[in-house]
Amino acid sequence: MSLTQIAQQPHVDSYYAATVNDATRYPSLTEDIACDVCVVGGGLTGVSTALNLAEKGYKVVLLEAARIGWAASGRNGGQMIYGFASGMDEFAKYMPEVDVQKVWQMGQYSLDIIKRRVAQHQIDCDLKTGYFHAANKPRHVAEQKAWQEEAATRFGYDRFEYVGKDGLGRFIQSEAYLGGLYDPDSGHLHPLNYNLGLARAAAAAGARLFEDSEVTSLEMSNQADGQHLLKTAQGSVKANFVVLACNAYIGKLSPALARKIMPVGTYVITTEPMNAERCQALMPARAAICDSRFVLDYFRTTVDNRMLWGGKVSYSKMAPRDLPNAMRADMLKVFPQLADLKVEHAWGGFCDITMSRAPHFGRLAPTVYFAQGFSGHGVNVTGLAGELMADAIAGQAERFDLFGKLKHQDFPGGDLLRTPALVLAMAWFRLKDYL
Repeated sequence: MSLTQIAQQPHVDSYYAATVNDATRYPSLTEDIACDVCVVGGGLTGVSTALNLAEKGYKVVLLEAARIGWAASGRNGGQMIYGFASGMDEFAKYMPEVDVQKVWQMGQYSLDIIKRRVAQHQIDCDLKTGYFHAANKPRHVAEQKAWQEEAATRFGYDRFEYVGKDGLGRFIQSEAYLGGLYDPDSGHLHPLNYNLGLARAAAAAGARLFEDSEVTSLEMSNQADGQHLLKTAQGSVKANFVVLACNAYIGKLSPALARKIMPVGTYVITTEPMNAERCQALMPARAAICDSRFVLDYFRTTVDNRMLWGGKVSYSKMAPRDLPNAMRADMLKVFPQLADLKVEHAWGGFCDITMSRAPHFGRLAPTVYFAQGFSGHGVNVTGLAGELMADAIAGQAERFDLFGKLKHQDFPGGDLLRTPALVLAMAWFRLKDYL
């Protein structure tokens, strides 16, 4: 797993790649072309943006350095969780309550986008609703109950259900937790199949998608109505608008944006299949589950009755030694009854976080847009970003510009020191999780 080896890479050897249901390949760019909008990045952000723009009638070109869904969009835990990783208080620092309310509604709407797209385009991606936030400590129980009350009174959302320890059997056969907060509107899916399904829809709507077409340079026009030039190894694109949807891989295209985010490694395993009855008894509601620690575990069962277990979040960019067994050991702390199951797939990838954990949307120039820093909520918030950027390009920027009110800081330490500093910070938070 590398942040530098991107171009012309196949999908990582994962459970998702092993169960992919779409073998469509898109050509590499080998000519000089022009378009209205060039989107850089074929993950959920870029493909969602391309689809929304194509539906509006724009001539769209999307350039992906490797394969559609190659990075975090095709490797993540598949959990679609309401709202934003930062919580709403971060937004309240920069905008009046009326705008905070609008942002909250957009966070909820991001879940609806997925459900609508799956139905509209008949995307086979194992979509399942239900998310359970499991509480590890008594203080987490108190925090969850307080949030349930705030969501109802402040935002009018009364669908959270607090479940005490005596009710945990509805969701999980484990003694590891004290209770938790259930949300029926969130859920989980097969992210790579979802990403590829959106790509099919974008192509059908008229977008031109190119794989194995790494953008080597971006020359931004100084004129508001000028064309930007994007070059690849064998071709180029002139575009009136550019959308940068590179997230953890923005790197050399915009060092200024790269300083606002930190690539974070996260890792996943899947076991061999269980029989259906055992799997159903283990997690009866088949909900996605996260625990409540800062350095959290996240897990769910798959449609073919495997345990999919994620965690080992790391700022070091180094995968754990003996990844399958390291992850399996964590899983057995929660589910010791799965000791007889072998690990069949183990993989990792990088998501990107901001200092505040709020998403970072904005413009590098009047006609160059970006969205990054989803901080673990990318499955659904990427769809919102794609819709907002398409609307802004079409002249309706009110919702997009709400996110521009946030002030995002650079990660401290520069290129040399920020990773060691954050590794130390992670060690502190790991310690707090056990206090």
